[in-house]
Amino acid sequence: MKHKILNKNVPNISVQVKNLRKKNGLTQIEFAKRVGVGLRFIRELEQGKVTVRMDKVMQVVDFLGYHLELKRNDSQSVEDDIGIIKERLCRLKLSE
Repeated sequence: MKHKILNKNVPNISVQVKNLRKKNGLTQIEFAKRVGVGLRFIRELEQGKVTVRMDKVMQVVDFLGYHLELKRNDSQSVEDDIGIIKERLCRLKLSE
C-alpha cells in the first residue's frame, strides 16, 4: 500500500520530495539517475518551480512509493472548474 502526499501546493510537494530523497541517502544526481529524469528537473522540483511537468512529478513520487491525492475545493462548482481551465488555456495560447 502506497503512502500519500497531499497536493495542497507545489512547495509542500517539493519539501516532501526533498526530505524523502535525503532520508533515502541519495544525492540529487543519484536520485535523478535512479528515477530516470534529469538533474535539472529534480533541482527545479525541489525548488518548487511551478513549470515542472506533472508526468515527471508522478514518476518521482511513484519511485518514492507515494502517490498524489488531488481534491477539488468543495466551494467551487464544476462550472467554475471549467471556467478556470478555459481561462488558463487561453493564457497559454497567448503566451506561445
